[in-house]
Amino acid sequence: MANFSGKPPEPLCTAGFSAYLHSHSAIDSWLGREGGPGIQILTNADPADMARLFEDLRYPGAGLADAALDDKDRTWYFHCADSIKDNHPSFNLLEFYQDCKSRTFYDPHGVYPLLAGIRRGIQNRTAQAVNVDTLEIFREGLNPNSERIRALTDAALILAKYFPTLQGSEDSEAERRIREIEGLLRDLREGAAPGKEEQRFLLCALMASPNPELGLEFLKTSGFIGEFWPELAILDRADHAKEFHPEGNAWKHTMETFRHRKGAPDLRLSLGLLLHDTGKPISVSAGSRRFDGHAELGEAQARRFLERLGFSASLTTDVCFLVRNHMLPAALPRLPLFRTAEKMSSPLFPILMELYRCDESSSFKGLDGYYESSAAYQAFLRNRRNPYRSEDGKKLNQKRLNGAIIVR
Repeated sequence: MANFSGKPPEPLCTAGFSAYLHSHSAIDSWLGREGGPGIQILTNADPADMARLFEDLRYPGAGLADAALDDKDRTWYFHCADSIKDNHPSFNLLEFYQDCKSRTFYDPHGVYPLLAGIRRGIQNRTAQAVNVDTLEIFREGLNPNSERIRALTDAALILAKYFPTLQGSEDSEAERRIREIEGLLRDLREGAAPGKEEQRFLLCALMASPNPELGLEFLKTSGFIGEFWPELAILDRADHAKEFHPEGNAWKHTMETFRHRKGAPDLRLSLGLLLHDTGKPISVSAGSRRFDGHAELGEAQARRFLERLGFSASLTTDVCFLVRNHMLPAALPRLPLFRTAEKMSSPLFPILMELYRCDESSSFKGLDGYYESSAAYQAFLRNRRNPYRSEDGKKLNQKRLNGAIIVR
């Protein structure tokens, strides 16, 4: 099988077929972004043609793609059409293409000014002015022949991937336009329910986006999350104490944590943030023991959710480690080493610390606890590398024997 090494699949072009990046993949390429976990290719080859070119080709279902090919940490999704003109996305904004052979971009519906505005907004991190203009064209560019579920998920991804922010009051112009778009989507024919892989593709794309909270909020208000992801919908039922969580209930708190991620989004961290408080709505709270046991309950919720969407066993295990232990970093300076050493030795612990930082940053607590816990973790790592000290920093007994140092 060809080794793509992060490049578009060249065998299609070599065999004389067309191959275009399209939809979000083409826009991301134009914006200079890394391709996400799912790369979308439009080709005039049919599945039988591709089966002759690629080993291990699989067929995820017409709702997502005509064929798919897994390559390391990403999946190529192939959509078959005779030409660009035969492709009918949910929004004109997504009718943008890049030839995989020539690297030339094609813009059949003139969305370039809109994309340029999005790029300016991303570069300048501006808020309302760019977004309101974008939303108007976004609304006008809706394909009335689309199915509601497909248009809904495309809209959520557009918001999560390309909108710098939607901060403002509930009655702001941007918020009003989004409500209009939701209303238009309700008038579309329903279409088929998204399959397991289609839901996983959507969730991974959201998690890899700069602002997943925008897309998730859109999916929630439109009813998608309540219907397909009930493990997340119940977060709206867990109210927080306002002195510690000014952002509101567990859903709003979870959305706020995404704003504090740094660098390129990590899938394990992002899923850990999404699921870390899913145990709160089903935990028993009494007196000062508010949300007691929610980390363990959240781990079970997270496992059910990720397994239901078909995530790999290794990724599910990693995310469940983060969810189950997300309360540990706060107690790190006070716990004896025999209770924490094994967890701190895990290669996942730096990600757990980053989850803790995002969690604390979205509250009124400040980051003093995070810095104190970081110091305790760094001391553990430093002592573990020191042959003259134990992991808790105590000096070890040493004797010289024939010129060698014996550590007891």
